Amino acid sequence: MIPYGRQHISQQDIDAVVEVLKSDFLTQGPAVPAFEQRLCDLTTAQYTIAVNSATSALHIACLALGVGPGSRVWTSPVSFVASANCARYCGASVDFVDVEPDTGNMAIDQLRQKLEQARTSDTLPQVVIPVHLAGASCDMQQIHYLANEFGFKVIEDASHAVGASYQDEPVGCCRYSDITVFSFHPVKIITTAEGGAALTNSSELADKMRLLRSHGISRDENLMTEPSHGAWYYQQLQLGLNYRMTDIQAALGFSQSQRLLPIIKQRQVLADRYQTLLQNLTVGLPEPDTSVISSWHLYIIRLDDKTRRKAVFDGLRAAGIGVNVHYIPIHTQPYYQQLGFDWGDFPQAEDFYERIISLPMFPELSSEQQQFIADKLKELLA
Repeated sequence: MIPYGRQHISQQDIDAVVEVLKSDFLTQGPAVPAFEQRLCDLTTAQYTIAVNSATSALHIACLALGVGPGSRVWTSPVSFVASANCARYCGASVDFVDVEPDTGNMAIDQLRQKLEQARTSDTLPQVVIPVHLAGASCDMQQIHYLANEFGFKVIEDASHAVGASYQDEPVGCCRYSDITVFSFHPVKIITTAEGGAALTNSSELADKMRLLRSHGISRDENLMTEPSHGAWYYQQLQLGLNYRMTDIQAALGFSQSQRLLPIIKQRQVLADRYQTLLQNLTVGLPEPDTSVISSWHLYIIRLDDKTRRKAVFDGLRAAGIGVNVHYIPIHTQPYYQQLGFDWGDFPQAEDFYERIISLPMFPELSSEQQQFIADKLKELLA
């Protein structure tokens, strides 16, 4: 079976992990700060807080921005459920903004229209979480303009977009957002096995997220409510969580990040080859805006005839091609239906879902495998 995505572990990665295993620190050692600094260097963000998953990063990002009971958070319905669940963990209400029919990213016109309506009913969101589907950035400049106009904060869910860029700047620089979140799950661009990070240019938000990821505990005497009792002393300043990344994970991530540029280049080669192989088929192909360089985490095609999606999907799987679908719209999940959402609420997201198939996309995918995928897809569509 050709998987839709998979990690690549080099000997350099193995050696980096073994070095940590032989060291004095398996966790809370020097590897995590080194990986955080590496991410700052790659993105130009001023602060990085590495955690045990992108879900955790989304959660502490919401908490740092003051999301809680009574807050409203909007996100995209075309994403993994974590993009919405992070607000629910905080006790906030969640709503969604419909997507562009060709990219699956948050539609700016839909966002503005929804904001105008919310302003009249005094139900504006506190935070909006745009999702960079498949590695192609949303139109963050326009979202930033709307954030200034309507007074909301922005968390970029860039779980798919490590190594991507927008307007010639790296995704993660936080020029147009308060916080950006990355994922390092094995099928993502680089991996720490499980892991994530929250990036920001705000020292205040960075301090809050550092506290939140480790039980709300600090050894900084400047933050304590009384003089330190000694070198052993710490204080819990708020109710935090245990979302720490281990040094083992960070060492793997640091090693992988050293190959980020060639990884992105190879994914671009694969995307270009798909564009050539599939150009004459009755499918819509991803074409990011010229202001965007995608990381190509996913290669999502859209069938012209959505009634044939299941047959094509099953036929590809039967041929040993591990296609997938990204994603089932969040608002259609039973949990969110219990909150009042239903099919029909976000028609562009639902139509997008009913047409899409994610083809295999990972750096070791060979040209022969891509040709086989294209031939089988052509056969099934004929």
